[in-house]
Amino acid sequence: MNGSKEKLNRELLDASKRLSTQTVLFHQNVAAYLGLNITDHKCLDLVLGKGRVTAGQLAELTKLTTGAITSVLNRLEEAGYIRRVKDPADRRVVLVEPVYENLRPLHDVFGPLGEAMSELHARYRPEELRIILDYVDRACQVLVRQAELLERKSERQVPNK
Repeated sequence: MNGSKEKLNRELLDASKRLSTQTVLFHQNVAAYLGLNITDHKCLDLVLGKGRVTAGQLAELTKLTTGAITSVLNRLEEAGYIRRVKDPADRRVVLVEPVYENLRPLHDVFGPLGEAMSELHARYRPEELRIILDYVDRACQVLVRQAELLERKSERQVPNK
């Protein structure tokens, strides 16, 4: 790698760290605006993305215990953002689904964010946007793989007693 490519790589890594930090801080503010903690907010995001999930599926996705997920769901249900319903195909299964009519606060936050991001995207040509999209998709794949590696390392560690 030549000097300018090394410098560009360092700058991109630094920019990625700043973006990651700003993303976390933004979502912390969103959670506070919604009257939630960040874990509850991101679990709500997962429910919205899936449409319907079981508590077990949510625990698996988040790597939280089922007890922790029950607490998250209790808070989300109390806030009116989700409800628990029986699975029509198997009445023994309880599904978690969004209460769409109560999600106006999310639209109040993410509507303006979507508009601001669309303005940012307008600065780029379609072929540049495709490169950016490719980078973001690949960066997400890297993060998934790194999280899986950390999970495996954590499972192998023996706690100090």
